[in-house]
Amino acid sequence: MNSVLKNSLFVFVLIFSTSISIAQIKSGQRNIEITLSEIQIHINYLASDALKGRATGTPEADLTIKYLTNEFKHYGLKPLFGKSFKQEFTFTADVELTKMNSIILTSESKKQVLKLNDDFITASFSGNGKVTGDLVFAGYGITAPKLKYDDYEGINVKDKIVVVLRYNPEFDNPHTQFEEYSSFRFKAALAKEKGAKGIIFINGFFPELDSDNLMKFVYDRAAGVKDFPVVHIKRNFIDEIFKSLNIDLKTVQKEISENKKPKSFILEKIKVELNTEVKQVNKTGYNVAGILHGNDPVLKDEYIVIGAHHDHLGMGGDGSLYRGDTPQIHNGADDNASGTTGVLEIAQKLSSIKNKLKRSIIFIGFGGEELGLLGSNHFVNHSPIPTEKMIAMLNMDMIGRMNEDTSLIVYGTGTSKIWNDLLTDLNTYPFKLTFNPEGYGPSDHSSFYAKAIPVLFFFTGTHSDYHRPSDDADKINAIGQEQILKYVYSIVSSIDQSESKPEYVNVPRKEQTQTGGWKVYVGTIPDYAYADEGLKITGVNEGSPAHKSGLRASDIILQFGSKKITNIYDYVYALKEHVPGDIVELKVKRGEENITLTLELGVR
Repeated sequence: MNSVLKNSLFVFVLIFSTSISIAQIKSGQRNIEITLSEIQIHINYLASDALKGRATGTPEADLTIKYLTNEFKHYGLKPLFGKSFKQEFTFTADVELTKMNSIILTSESKKQVLKLNDDFITASFSGNGKVTGDLVFAGYGITAPKLKYDDYEGINVKDKIVVVLRYNPEFDNPHTQFEEYSSFRFKAALAKEKGAKGIIFINGFFPELDSDNLMKFVYDRAAGVKDFPVVHIKRNFIDEIFKSLNIDLKTVQKEISENKKPKSFILEKIKVELNTEVKQVNKTGYNVAGILHGNDPVLKDEYIVIGAHHDHLGMGGDGSLYRGDTPQIHNGADDNASGTTGVLEIAQKLSSIKNKLKRSIIFIGFGGEELGLLGSNHFVNHSPIPTEKMIAMLNMDMIGRMNEDTSLIVYGTGTSKIWNDLLTDLNTYPFKLTFNPEGYGPSDHSSFYAKAIPVLFFFTGTHSDYHRPSDDADKINAIGQEQILKYVYSIVSSIDQSESKPEYVNVPRKEQTQTGGWKVYVGTIPDYAYADEGLKITGVNEGSPAHKSGLRASDIILQFGSKKITNIYDYVYALKEHVPGDIVELKVKRGEENITLTLELGVR
């Protein structure tokens, strides 16, 4: 049969079976088996425009929670959180500017009050504060020892407000080594480290970028530069100041770029008052979970967790690979209506044989995965079931786009000695299995692995619709997903009925050099839900430099070598100053205690 006929027949069968399922679900009837039709029905709803991409903290996310809760009730699952199927967690969804944002430039001849959004914008990562001081021009605001370049050489910016150019001296070179020093955040952190009170960014004169647009006010999901105002103002205000001092800004920029030599100086007789206030916008997200209790007198106190994240990207924004100007719904059919559907179908099937289950099984849909594993991280740290009693976690994320080669990727295969044989023996399907032994990864199983729980993560691979509006329900390979879910069901059943539990194995991460250079390796797993000062970690890789140094899950790194760490960006910037083999001192908060650790950096 050729591909056209094959696809036409599939569509006919799918439409027919789907219409039956809709009628059954509306009348309260459900097929206890894992079926093609119900798979498509669940995905069609979860990935419909009515749910607007299921972004965590939105009314449409609440509709998703309601849908999952109703399904769990129909299957006879019991609520996991007391009398509720829902577990609440709060998170920072966005940031916004208050009325307390202003800039006043004062010279001998005049006073200028700048207008927010028209004349300047406060950076989304700006700290809050009101400062007044002299103005210092610090070139591109870059210190790059390995490039023998330092805009701060010979100039004292302590208690001053610095003004720096955007980009770098080689702004027209796409392969420049200056690029790693060029971000707004990097320059702001450096200015603060040098003792400045605040920083003002301006656009220079760039041949292809001469529109002088202000930076976009977009939340980058990290804590701001504490107590340090960061703003971006229109170039003409600084250009005017330069002219009043008989200096040409364009000429200065050209000399710096051509000679690769800093040209920093105090802008005399100018006072600047910066007032910035960025307010966090907190929202509520939810995990939704039900449980089937086991029947074995002893094994019922061991728990298998079957999970998937139910959130997606909403109308796009941060994380989206869509580059259009008009916001569009990101339905997330594969990512991750497919995995959420998997949890539902397996829960329904297992509930039909609940009297035969030996162990207890938890079914959970996580919120906030797209924001940094927020829901799963909250769950493992606030679970009503001790994580020590969880013997395995099976995660499904993007299992709806199996290709014709029937490839199925399984991560976490090294986290228990039994996984490889079990997965191979139960593969009575045409799957071409690819095993990845590591337990940490970019999905919710990582939160469980950090708690020393064996994990498996099922995944059919990325595709051209990933994190784009085109990830729609009509592209789901429901036949392939049906086979995957039956496969996962057989694995769960085997774990449940076994007299012994999967033993946890901590998988060391392989350290490798990369073609074209090296990168330092520490082995920390950041806690992306943490919004206070420092870098909190949820775990460390076995055998990594972090593990050898004594770092533990829940530690908060406050200083890395000479660098104070206030957020994940500070941590990344600190790493850039080191090479493999360097020995650095860490200041860490552990509970209520402050400790010092020594770490030798590895190579990645």
